[in-house]
Amino acid sequence: MSGLLPDGATDTHLHVYDGRYPVSRDAIVFAANALPDEYLAIARRLGIDRAVLVQASAYGLDNRCQLAAMAAFEAAGVTSRGVMVVDSTTGIEELHRLHDLGVRGARFHMLPGGAIGWKHLVPVAELIAPLGWHIQLQLDGNQLADVLDRITGLPCPLVVDHIGRFMPPPAVDSEAVEMLLDLVDQGSTWVKLSAPYESAADRAPDFPEVTAVVDELVRRRPDRLLWASNWPHPGQLDPLTEHDLMRLLRRWIPTELRHQILVSNPAAIYDF
Repeated sequence: MSGLLPDGATDTHLHVYDGRYPVSRDAIVFAANALPDEYLAIARRLGIDRAVLVQASAYGLDNRCQLAAMAAFEAAGVTSRGVMVVDSTTGIEELHRLHDLGVRGARFHMLPGGAIGWKHLVPVAELIAPLGWHIQLQLDGNQLADVLDRITGLPCPLVVDHIGRFMPPPAVDSEAVEMLLDLVDQGSTWVKLSAPYESAADRAPDFPEVTAVVDELVRRRPDRLLWASNWPHPGQLDPLTEHDLMRLLRRWIPTELRHQILVSNPAAIYDF
């Protein structure tokens, strides 16, 4: 695995779990303690220099666990950014505080266990746009047709999690995948290449249905793609290993595009 990742390589989606912080009463996905030192050891082995801490749905609107992890990453020499959960009642002073701590996005987890609903999407987008933040959206990509009017024309960029998280993955020439590609082509949407197991029913050996969607995204808009580990793979009984992650990265991202997808693209959207 040595030499696979370029200098400045960025993991754009991971979570820290710490039993010292209370979980939300609405949470349905939990994980055992997954602490900063554990991830930092992985980052050193793989050559990850920058990381984006994403608010875990288990903690609802309480961002303290991820914010503390960001500080621990910075102290260890791994540059960090955050994507946290805020809602339409979050004050401007709090948004500026989060910005000063390195937060650059607002998470919307539109699946069971998410902290806030669709009614907050546009108001939050309007609140965060002046700060240069983005909306990070996780949903079942097969429902894009139902929500297209909600996510088209937002006043800030949109980052779609987990290759669209189509459940189950459709054919690459399906209407749902074409909708995702059209969103990307419009110029303000990014897609994370991560967590294929969230879509695929069969992981052996390279998630072929999900990989077909990745291949089309890479062919069409490598300038709008981000890579992420989704560590510690919450909810997975058989989580990907470091070897699995690097094998998939090698399969998905051609050598000549690795600097763009792993370094340049995240620098643009996360303000590294």
